[in-house]
Amino acid sequence: MFKKLRADINAAKKNDPAARNKFEIWLTYSGVHALSWHRVAHFFYKIKLKLLARIISQMAKFFTGIEIHPAAKIAGGVFIDHGAGVVIGETAEIEEDVVIYQGVTLGGTGKEKGKRHPTIKRGAMISSGAKILGGFTVGEYAKIGAGAVVLKEVPAYATVVGVPGMVVRVNGEKVNDLQQEKRDPLMEEICHLRDKVFCLEEEIVKLKAEKEDKKKS
Repeated sequence: MFKKLRADINAAKKNDPAARNKFEIWLTYSGVHALSWHRVAHFFYKIKLKLLARIISQMAKFFTGIEIHPAAKIAGGVFIDHGAGVVIGETAEIEEDVVIYQGVTLGGTGKEKGKRHPTIKRGAMISSGAKILGGFTVGEYAKIGAGAVVLKEVPAYATVVGVPGMVVRVNGEKVNDLQQEKRDPLMEEICHLRDKVFCLEEEIVKLKAEKEDKKKS
């Protein structure tokens, strides 16, 4: 546990330019505190003291603003920056060197059983407000943009942005086959609605013609 704490403090020192020294990080960084509380809660969860584990996790949430289910698996060397509003679900798994900013959710998409929260591989960065929902994997050193809503697998070294999240770069190079920059979702929806109106107008004309035929007969 202390080895993981040292790794968490080192990760904060490495990733936060505002960090002055390790003692200050240990005293004042809510992300480090939340992870330390989580490791205690996770220990009790593994030995079947689940109520005690949940009480500890809720205390940590009260003091840090970060909610981590005690069953979540988190390696040492993870950095939660600021952390307010971060939620990490029961079956989530996070490897070392991952950076998570405030407002991030690692959640599920329903009430299904089993693996329903994401696995975040080594070195990934998840920006402020991103929502990663589902039991898939975010690959090594992937970058998730601020406010993105990710609903499917993310390859290693990819950059994902948007709602829903789309891969725009892999290994720093643009992905050419998506063409999302040329898409206009609002215009697509208007065109779809226009087509529906045309179909309804044709149906109305047909019904009027049938009504007139019945009157004549």
